[in-house]
Amino acid sequence: MLDGKTFFATLPAYDLDRASHFYEDKLGLHRADLEVPGGIIYQTNGNQFFVYTTDAPRGGATAASFLVDDIEAEMRELRDKGVEFEEYDQPGLKTDHGVAEFEGGKGAWFKDSEGNILALTQM
Repeated sequence: MLDGKTFFATLPAYDLDRASHFYEDKLGLHRADLEVPGGIIYQTNGNQFFVYTTDAPRGGATAASFLVDDIEAEMRELRDKGVEFEEYDQPGLKTDHGVAEFEGGKGAWFKDSEGNILALTQM
């Protein structure tokens, strides 16, 4: 039924204007050429995600991940823009300077302006 259908993430925002500045100014993303009431669609590498206004509470898990070739280089660029990476020390997940190593790759997590947890993943 849903196989072959387009799938995209939706991320909640308390303040859509503040969120748009984060995604555009800090992450360097561009809006898709689609007008959607109550939100903004961003497009990156053929993928889309929707940021929308809501008062709903945020989850405590990763909402979306960006696949990158060089996690350290991406982190340097994002830190230069003011993005702060999370540090974790829990069973199954320990970061060192924001980076966790796992079998086959590395990961790093940060929060957007609205408290959503986003990740960089290098495979």
